[in-house]
Amino acid sequence: MTALAERDSAPPAPEPPAGPGLHRPVRVRPALAGLLIATAVLYLWGLSASGWANAFYSAAAQAGGENWTAWFFGSSDAANSITVDKTPAALWVMGLCVRLFGLSSWSVLVPQALMGVGSVWALFATVRRVSGPAAGLLAGAVFALTPVAALMFRFNNPDALLVLLLVLGAYCVVRSLEQASPKWIALTGVAVGFGFLAKMLQAFLVLPAFGIAYLVAAPTSVRKRLLHLLGALGALVVSAGWYLAVVELWPASSRPFIGGSQSNSILELTLGYNGVGRITGDEVGSLGGAQSSGSWARLLGSEMAGGIAWLLPAAALAIGALVWLTWRAPRTDRTRAATIVWGGWLAVTGGVFSFMSGIIHPYYTLALAPAVAALAGTGAVRLWRARSHPIASGLLSSGVVLTALTAYLLLTRDSTWLPWLKYVVLLSGLAAGVLIVVSDRLPRAGARGVAVVALVATLAGTGAYTVATAATPHSGAIPSAGPGSGGFGGFGGRGGPRNGGGMRGGVGSLLTGTTPGAEMIALLQADAENHTWVAATVGSNPAASYQLASGFPVMALGGFNGTDPSPTPAQFQQYVASGRIHYFIGEPTQITSTGGSDAAEEIARWVAATFTPTTVDGVTVYDLT
Repeated sequence: MTALAERDSAPPAPEPPAGPGLHRPVRVRPALAGLLIATAVLYLWGLSASGWANAFYSAAAQAGGENWTAWFFGSSDAANSITVDKTPAALWVMGLCVRLFGLSSWSVLVPQALMGVGSVWALFATVRRVSGPAAGLLAGAVFALTPVAALMFRFNNPDALLVLLLVLGAYCVVRSLEQASPKWIALTGVAVGFGFLAKMLQAFLVLPAFGIAYLVAAPTSVRKRLLHLLGALGALVVSAGWYLAVVELWPASSRPFIGGSQSNSILELTLGYNGVGRITGDEVGSLGGAQSSGSWARLLGSEMAGGIAWLLPAAALAIGALVWLTWRAPRTDRTRAATIVWGGWLAVTGGVFSFMSGIIHPYYTLALAPAVAALAGTGAVRLWRARSHPIASGLLSSGVVLTALTAYLLLTRDSTWLPWLKYVVLLSGLAAGVLIVVSDRLPRAGARGVAVVALVATLAGTGAYTVATAATPHSGAIPSAGPGSGGFGGFGGRGGPRNGGGMRGGVGSLLTGTTPGAEMIALLQADAENHTWVAATVGSNPAASYQLASGFPVMALGGFNGTDPSPTPAQFQQYVASGRIHYFIGEPTQITSTGGSDAAEEIARWVAATFTPTTVDGVTVYDLT
């Protein structure tokens, strides 16, 4: 009896690693091609319906396509008044596309869609090297069918490039573990370093998982493992730090103001507004202020759940299952190492997102999607192969049922959208959960049928939600996943308040754009060549709308939030006196922020007191000449 109990509780013997010597079966190639083609169609079809998507970044891409200085620094306008509030790697890609193909919705958005296809391919390659092609294909499919992935790979925020580079970093970790390669672990540092240039310190959240996996599982001595990690750290510092050094050493008088900072410093932006401030909520210049303390339930809450929660509980279950499956494996076991990579990625990034008190938006959860997909794909395939063991079949059955129940709960939140789908998902999940327990006793055809039912149960909900997300145009600063969730710029409903720029409308008007009328466009374009900026207005989003519509630089007073000290009132008055700014758009009002500059408010009040207002297309305009 004791021997029987030990047999039932012990994990099955580990499978041999699917190393580089095990070639892909020929049948995997068409399956991979089909996955990538389907992903490309999903991310590219009807892409231009979103227009400029996030006009804030589209205007910066427009500027970079016209002026190399604006391209290098990530300026909001070609005259280089102020930069966006991020490092500009994603803008480098978009700016080059604009320069090559001209400014259009396609030239701005297609790079992100292609990054999505590349991310699916890279995730497949990473998972396949450890767990085989079946796990790689399943992971790639789960990733492609994650709603937040369809949202952000069809949008022009920096998250697309960030995730592609982080998945490539995971691939390099997996390669480095095969032979304790210092070259591949150094390339991991390079990938994450360039990820920093896409979205700053968020890229570093994967580093604990990557480092621990190499330290634990690399097949060499502890001394060499530490030296290799030190080399990777050096590669990371060089890849991420060269740009910071160049910008800090560049004379401030000959470059744009660093948006998002109060002292014109990219180090302040990195460590403050986009760094520690995101954790503590102490973000100088923010419009919101610190949020209440979070919890793990945040990822399952109403704002974030629709984008990422579909297989999140199953991924957490997969971590425990993979630890059990590899419990008796040697130190260098690559499945356990991969579990550290993906599980650590999910735990650290998910933990920070759950408990941070600063600015966070639902689309940030794209950074969790590769880990969720990799864990789901790897765990499902490993447990399916070991399903003759009662614990393995029980874990797999629990994962399918848990995923179906999660999808059911998510689908019940919208009773009008495909109301029948939640019942199909729940019933098929329950049926698959029962059949999995006895699937090892069925003939091969029957077992395959069970696998198909299980796939339908786990992917139907997230897949339908993903297709609905891709079919919905998205615009503004804060897009969200789901049917009809077009996103918004402020805190209201879809589209947010649209008032034509300036500060009227408060916070919402700063976070959304507008659609300038024909009369306004004609006004801005007339005599435009004789001015450096055809207009100035408070906030980058309103400025971006006028700049994209007119084709000429518009100065964004105060940057994204309207709270950066750029330009100062004295500088603005000097620009006006020299005829460099033609119009001011908008009316003065108060901006409530956490310690930001009030220079933009002061400028708006000075304009209103000094110049005569007129109304164009319902918008207040001051002729500064």
